[in-house]
Amino acid sequence: MTKREEYEHLLKRSKEFYLTATLQIEHGLFGLATFSLEQAVQLFLKAKLIMMGVDYPRTHSIRRLLELLAQVVDEDSSRILSALVSKYSLELASLEDAYIMSRYFPREFRREDAERLKRIVDEVMSIVSRIIG
Repeated sequence: MTKREEYEHLLKRSKEFYLTATLQIEHGLFGLATFSLEQAVQLFLKAKLIMMGVDYPRTHSIRRLLELLAQVVDEDSSRILSALVSKYSLELASLEDAYIMSRYFPREFRREDAERLKRIVDEVMSIVSRIIG
């Protein structure tokens, strides 16, 4: 698979997970929705790293992926991404936890949790898209 094909595949999967999360929220499946949101933003960030010519690490940490992006963009954009990580550190950690928790532990998420995390994912993806394209 070429880098271009990998980029396109990751973006496609990201969109699919995002759509799945939206449907899961509508149907009251909030734990699964948070997992899908985590997958959507994680794959989106990995695609953007590929776009910037960076081989992404084998990590599920959204914060780490944003920090890597901050290292390869201009100074102003780097400040914006770093501020995003600081502003939403707790929520991003919650999304990262959803990757494990929704599969192995009995953690309950409420509608408010899933909807808030969805808004944050929307903001992260929007800002990164403005910076990287």
